[in-house]
Amino acid sequence: MSTTEPVAAVELLDGVLQLTIATAAAGTSMDFTLINAGTEALRSLGDEVGAILLVGTGANFCAGGNVRDFASADDRGARLHELASQLHDFVRALDAAPVPVVAAVHGWAAGAGMSLVCAADIAIGGPSTKLRPAYPGIGLSPDGGMSWTLPRIVGASRASEILLTDAVVDAEEAVRLGLLSRTVADEDVRAEALRVATGFVTGPRPTYATMKKLLAQSPTATLDQQLDAERDGISAAARSNTGREGVDAFVAKRKPDYRGLD
Repeated sequence: MSTTEPVAAVELLDGVLQLTIATAAAGTSMDFTLINAGTEALRSLGDEVGAILLVGTGANFCAGGNVRDFASADDRGARLHELASQLHDFVRALDAAPVPVVAAVHGWAAGAGMSLVCAADIAIGGPSTKLRPAYPGIGLSPDGGMSWTLPRIVGASRASEILLTDAVVDAEEAVRLGLLSRTVADEDVRAEALRVATGFVTGPRPTYATMKKLLAQSPTATLDQQLDAERDGISAAARSNTGREGVDAFVAKRKPDYRGLD
């Protein structure tokens, strides 16, 4: 997937907001010009966006931060503080998005690249996909939310092992742990991730937003609180145009049409 052609940081493809996070330049390390452009796009999401797709256009999804860049800084701490702040603005904007986030994870997802895989709702990989924290290898601690998302995906004990030992997680193990949703042939990762993302565009968008909200709050909510939230969510959905269309279509044995509904 290597390319030297100019890459669009932000591209709208039939309702899918495609955000490129890394290119072949600098060894497919994270490109903060692209990241910052993605943050601005996420902060101004319009109704035309029904899903978000994260991609890399080089040999890897993202090989992590550009170590040579911050190694050459006069104040490495200040440089990393700046970069982490920019990345975290992106992660916060991604987390706030009410539409599903899909990641096309080909090749390596290391360091901050792995953090973004953990931040996606659905991650599609291939047999050659590999994930690695990569931080201990250069004497640094995680950023991009990995210390928050990873334990929630794989459990506290396994997250500790992966982070502390700088484990390389292959595709099969990543699927078993839930870091990847599933795998397809390496050459099909991008197309399949786009297909999945496109499938959300004509779906019940308010339903997806409520599902994301419920899933996000569930780790810290009690069962009693979650049951109340689910009750309130489903009753509100039943009164909405989207809910009415879905139920009416089921009764009428036709395909629902959610376009333009709230």
